Amino acid sequence: MSEKAIRLLQGYLWLPHELVWDPEEALPAVLELSEASVSLLLEPVEPPFAFFDDGTPSAGQRFYQLTALAVSERDPRELHDWVAELEEKLAPLLEASPPGVGWLLLEDLRAL
Repeated sequence: MSEKAIRLLQGYLWLPHELVWDPEEALPAVLELSEASVSLLLEPVEPPFAFFDDGTPSAGQRFYQLTALAVSERDPRELHDWVAELEEKLAPLLEASPPGVGWLLLEDLRAL
């Protein structure tokens, strides 16, 4: 088998326009897991939805698409343990972000 890039997590991070905080500086580009290095990619995007669940308009927020990628020969369906370890390492970093920062990340085990 050959190595391939595998998406582990995909989702969004958002923050108010007026908040002076740069997630690209605050979050590492790479997180080391016990069996792999995971690249965290952040890309500014337009709000992917018009309103939050509570009816608040999303237009007052800056959005970033966050993708976590690893390279492996393994079948993506076998990497749930990597996702669990990644979530464990990523959670304190996200929870340390300033008030007003939100995120939604979902497991997305697919080869690219």
